[in-house]
Amino acid sequence: MMSQAERHDLYAELIELHRDELRAHCTRILRSQHDAEDALQEALLRAWRSLPQFEGRGSLRSWLYRIATNTSLDQIRRRREPALAREPTDPVELDDHFERRESVNRVVAAVGALTRGQQEVFVLRDVYGLSARETADVLDVTVASVNSSLQRARAGLRGELGEME
Repeated sequence: MMSQAERHDLYAELIELHRDELRAHCTRILRSQHDAEDALQEALLRAWRSLPQFEGRGSLRSWLYRIATNTSLDQIRRRREPALAREPTDPVELDDHFERRESVNRVVAAVGALTRGQQEVFVLRDVYGLSARETADVLDVTVASVNSSLQRARAGLRGELGEME
């Protein structure tokens, strides 16, 4: 078990070595520097709280990336859809609005039907455009696992969205 001083020193070292790249990673996922800074702060807090459980089975960098990824994805899940916040009043605009809302709801429901791993891979690869290698590094899995999960996620989405029509 680490002493409090050792824990603090290790944590300070983690921040110095990885803060900038984790911020860039969060920005890539969230597409907002402001949101990325919030996610980074939350990720660093989670890392601090979880540091005693870090067992060193994987690299420290991949452990931090996983925490930052999960924090960013959690933030996305909590977001409200800004384009749907204002209710239109024009009848034509109203029809378009409800069509878009229905489409968004269908996609969200379909993604929600995927396993968590499939959701993560789908969001990182197809929504945020990370390569299979980058996704594998972030999730601390193999490229083959990423590709397999992505195939299952896409098939699941096709099935879910096809059933909803």
